[in-house]
Amino acid sequence: MSIIEEKSCFVLDMDGTFYLGEQILPGSLEFFETLTGKGKRIVFFTNNSSKTAYDYVKKLQGMGCSVTEDDIITSGEVTASFLQEHYPDSEVFLLGTPALEEYLAGEGIRLSSSAADIVLAAFDTTLTYEKLSHACSLIRGGSTFLATHPDINCPTEEGFIPDCGAICACIGASTGVYPKYLGKPYAETVEYLLRCLNCTKEDLLLAGDRLYTEIAMGSTHGITTALVLSGETSREDVQHSSFQPDIIVERLRDLLDT
Repeated sequence: MSIIEEKSCFVLDMDGTFYLGEQILPGSLEFFETLTGKGKRIVFFTNNSSKTAYDYVKKLQGMGCSVTEDDIITSGEVTASFLQEHYPDSEVFLLGTPALEEYLAGEGIRLSSSAADIVLAAFDTTLTYEKLSHACSLIRGGSTFLATHPDINCPTEEGFIPDCGAICACIGASTGVYPKYLGKPYAETVEYLLRCLNCTKEDLLLAGDRLYTEIAMGSTHGITTALVLSGETSREDVQHSSFQPDIIVERLRDLLDT
């Protein structure tokens, strides 16, 4: 039985997997339409916490991909759920975009621009030295350090740009404290996905372009993975990784032939 027939739920990365920057990758739309035609459940999961599900719906629809907000999950959503469960009354200082700030506030997260119980780092494309310095001061003062996801770089059409993991590395170098990461590949994301999709691990296939997120999540938690070589990872990288994908393809569409 092919992997497409075997699995009922497919969790797809976006940047570097389905599209790159503003350009949809060749064959991605064919892959999406083939699976939906077979009645498969597809959700897009991105560690990129700089935007909301609505932003990604608009982007994907602009590429001809018919999705709704129910088809999009971000590390920001996993983080909001984690904060609601474990830190319901805490104040949070956010290193994040206005879009993430608005989303978290709408989910009842108490945000503060001064004193805070928690420093939350995200993919902050609006980062300033003032925000970075204040986050370090709060962490030195005992604030809990969390991060939406560990990605070091975000792929764009022009190349890689610093992502949340790079911001956290800077804070860690200054304070000696590193965050608890959420998003892929961590257990909180697996639990969130299983709840949202109402499925088991055996039902899932994770597809993405990073060894240390999608592939690590599958390897660690017993979920089938497919690595696409259209983004950050090369075949040489795979040879030196402790996280090995179940399937390697050049692009997402090639999974239809497995």
